[in-house]
Amino acid sequence: MASILTNSSALTALQTLASTNKSLESTQNRISTGLRISEASDNASYWSIATSMKSDNKANSAVQDALGLGAGKVDTAYSAINKIRESVDDIKTKLVSAMGASTEDKGKIETEIKSIVANINSALSNANYAGSNLLNGPTTDLNVVASYNRSGNAVTVDKITVKATDTDAKTMVKDIVDAGFFTSASDDTAIGTALNTVETALASLATGAATLGAAKSQIDSQKSFLSALQVQQQLGVQALSIATFAQASRISLRSTGWRWCGCSRISSN
Repeated sequence: MASILTNSSALTALQTLASTNKSLESTQNRISTGLRISEASDNASYWSIATSMKSDNKANSAVQDALGLGAGKVDTAYSAINKIRESVDDIKTKLVSAMGASTEDKGKIETEIKSIVANINSALSNANYAGSNLLNGPTTDLNVVASYNRSGNAVTVDKITVKATDTDAKTMVKDIVDAGFFTSASDDTAIGTALNTVETALASLATGAATLGAAKSQIDSQKSFLSALQVQQQLGVQALSIATFAQASRISLRSTGWRWCGCSRISSN
């Protein structure tokens, strides 16, 4: 009596069925995960490389988030410090007009300067983003994570730093916002001293604006570079998946072809 153990045709058919079921299971797994290499057994070397690349891509996504947050802080400060600088420049114009003016006119100029000072204080207070204010007496430097780099198993994280002393606009204008900076009783000598104070503040504010502008440019450039890098990494992972899938398909086709040829020969016997 024939059994499956002694029937070579049946054994071959059984092996083919088992292989087909395994391929179907693998295909279903790829459909459910969306990945052709979903585990190490699919292709150990490619899986290892792809896993590292996907991990780095996640790290770069975190860097992208940090750059976005840093950009918000720097952009807010940059916009505010330029408004403050323009306001101080307006005060400079008012002080020049006060030279040789009557007490009555100086009184009007004093009122105008007080209004400008109020705008400066408002700009300082409102230069806040996500709980950070780079202008209103910052006590710590701003460090923005800018990149995540891998060399073998070693990684480095680079940062863009904005020093607190370079953007402390509150300190830069502290003498200008002082109540006694200019009054209707100020004579030309006092006005001259006030003008020198304004010039010093303008120079410091210009330096602060340049620092923030440079940081803004760095962050924007790094964001663009990182976006391109993430796309390259994603394409790299996809390329590994496609290469592995193509290789597996060729092997599967050869194997299936051999089995079918074997079955045909056995069946003909």
